[in-house]
Amino acid sequence: MDLTDIDLLDADRFVRMEHHEMFKVLRDQSPLFWHDHPDGGGFWNVVRHGDVRTVNRDNELYSSEIGGISIANPRVDHEDGKFVDQRGLNMLYTDPPKHTRYRRLVSKGFTPRMISLLEQFLAHRTTLIVDNVIESGSADFVEKLAAELPLQAIAEIMGVPQEDRHLLFKWSNDLIGIDDPEYEGDPGVAAMELYAYAHQLAADRGIDPQDDIMTKLVNAEINGDRLTELEIDVFMLLLSVAGNETTRNATAHGMHALLTHPEQFTLLKSDPDRYLDTAVDEIIRWASPVLHFRRTTTADTELLGQEIPKDTRVVIWYISANRDSDVFVDPFTF
Repeated sequence: MDLTDIDLLDADRFVRMEHHEMFKVLRDQSPLFWHDHPDGGGFWNVVRHGDVRTVNRDNELYSSEIGGISIANPRVDHEDGKFVDQRGLNMLYTDPPKHTRYRRLVSKGFTPRMISLLEQFLAHRTTLIVDNVIESGSADFVEKLAAELPLQAIAEIMGVPQEDRHLLFKWSNDLIGIDDPEYEGDPGVAAMELYAYAHQLAADRGIDPQDDIMTKLVNAEINGDRLTELEIDVFMLLLSVAGNETTRNATAHGMHALLTHPEQFTLLKSDPDRYLDTAVDEIIRWASPVLHFRRTTTADTELLGQEIPKDTRVVIWYISANRDSDVFVDPFTF
């Protein structure tokens, strides 16, 4: 494979597991790689671990808010009534000082007491989920385990009745499954339905406060500043999608890795207290549940000797950084 074979927009290349070879070629031959885009523009790709860290940490020069975090440029039309521009609203789509403000207000919901209660809930629910699978004799791991725990956790965090968690699952799949024929839902409709649900839930908590994080978010205040209704709605969307999808993917990839590397599974089971934290880090590295984020330059700059104009797309590939042999010994070994 050479540079002419690189196509980072072809999802099928990732399905066929060709992406690791593509990224190795890029790390070795073109660590800052220009890629055309069907919209008529293009984007720079950052693939080495150190360079990914550099761009990731520089929010003054590389913005999450200007162009969002997806490779495709954000929609700006609202004609169908099913689209909300999340830039400046979603925590992932904001830069300081907006991001700092948003994070401070949201953190009001995640008090030490609430986190302790959530840990107890998760321990209990995890045991129940695993016990149910054991009793059934067999199960789809992704559906019954990898997806179920984050759904129950998100429902508990936001005060969503557990019987409604299937709605979160559907909305999340519709929102992120645009290129997957298995999911036929409309992401715009899913977003609007989720916003409406969150809006009603927040309104209910304003009238009838509960001991949950949604109530804390509704009442969070710093020097008279509060989260707007739309910010609360978007936070629930963020939690429903990002918290669900990433955890589900990492858990599923982790189990697959352990089953296909039985010696590592045996080692982990031999002393969980000793190896669990390392295993979690390795699973996240191996799985890379978030493949990439896009940034947009706020000024003319230079990266790896390349002049990059203002308002240029720069995509940082975590999945490539996590296989960088300059950082990880035997990066293709789990």
